[in-house]
Amino acid sequence: MSWMPPTRHRRSHHPADQRHDERRFHHPDLTKLGGWKSMQAEADIPDAEWEKEKAWALRMGLTAADSIEDRSIPTFARGELPHYAGINTFLKAPYTEDVTEVGNYDATVLGAPFDGGTTYRPGTRFGPQGLRKISALYTPYNYELGIDLREQMSLCDAGDIFTIPANIEKTFDQISRAVSHVFSSGSMPIIIGGDHSIGFPCVRGIARCTSKKIGIVHFDRHADIQEKDLDERMHTTPWFHSTNLPNVPAKNLVQVGIGGWQVPREAVKVARERETNIITMADMERMGVDKTAEMALEMAWDGVDMVYISFDIDSIDCGFVPGTGWPEPGGFLPREALALASKVAAEGICGMELVEVSPPYDTSDITALMGTRVIVDVLGAMVSAGKMGAHKPHIDKPVSLPMGDYDPARDGRRWTTPAKGA
Repeated sequence: MSWMPPTRHRRSHHPADQRHDERRFHHPDLTKLGGWKSMQAEADIPDAEWEKEKAWALRMGLTAADSIEDRSIPTFARGELPHYAGINTFLKAPYTEDVTEVGNYDATVLGAPFDGGTTYRPGTRFGPQGLRKISALYTPYNYELGIDLREQMSLCDAGDIFTIPANIEKTFDQISRAVSHVFSSGSMPIIIGGDHSIGFPCVRGIARCTSKKIGIVHFDRHADIQEKDLDERMHTTPWFHSTNLPNVPAKNLVQVGIGGWQVPREAVKVARERETNIITMADMERMGVDKTAEMALEMAWDGVDMVYISFDIDSIDCGFVPGTGWPEPGGFLPREALALASKVAAEGICGMELVEVSPPYDTSDITALMGTRVIVDVLGAMVSAGKMGAHKPHIDKPVSLPMGDYDPARDGRRWTTPAKGA
């Protein structure tokens, strides 16, 4: 007689099939798992905005050919789908060509395409394009968070700031002006760089619009706080000049992930003199993500009214983000970086920047994808914690910028002159 394996009695692990009077020693109770809870939570997320987007796509892009069975598909690609087509904004959010409309949105993405502050590899002027391109890969929904950004907040893309490639100071003025405009409207600015020199004009743009104090949580491998580099205010200098602003105290600058062989001693001297706060990568590894975030938040929020996030993509180990100007091994793992940024954002922020993505040095868009993920995780954390818009009460000195003299009704729409002989 041939040998037969013993019969095994298979039991379902689905909560609905469990007998609650049975003792179970090694199988988890699925109702305690995040995966189960997220599955149930999805049912409570509305879908009105998704239905609106599909209707809008059909209106703007015409209904599909008769052979198409899914009648939500238009002839011309409009909105989120398909992910491989369309003219990309960030997450394919609405493009506010008229920037006076940004106040209608909780958050506004704006690009700062400038790499005139780099001291090694350039290319970050293409960072905004790179992030927008790969952001089409994402939907607004995160399963683990149980958040749908399209349904639970409003987001727009205001396009890029007109930077001046050959002039750092003029570019700084343009960036501060743009950020001030967005912040004054009540919308939270999300700036995509660009090299890290833009950190100073971004913070200055917010600081101009409020009498309140601002703390900064800065994720990086480099301290970026020396006064000058190569005789200019380069991407190694933003926090020296930011903490010179009267409402941006140096004691509330918290730099997380600093270390390695690329920290100039000039920067360390300034950090020591100004009594800023540095948490090294080794500190984070020893304390863990939760304790590191707790410490960073405590120091950044001590005596201030708002906190700003500056996230340099090179804070992540260069094996994951090759497309950057100053790659450095030994940085954050992606999960660590996402968790830290999310925990800081969950307490509420007044704005953020994502800098130093250099698409010419990237591989398969993975650096741009990581940058995109940081931004959407920050937004998701804020929505989940109910902190979106928490900065608005602190806008007590809003700016108002003049517009040019153009009236479509009077002057006609752009590019509408017919060809001769037509």
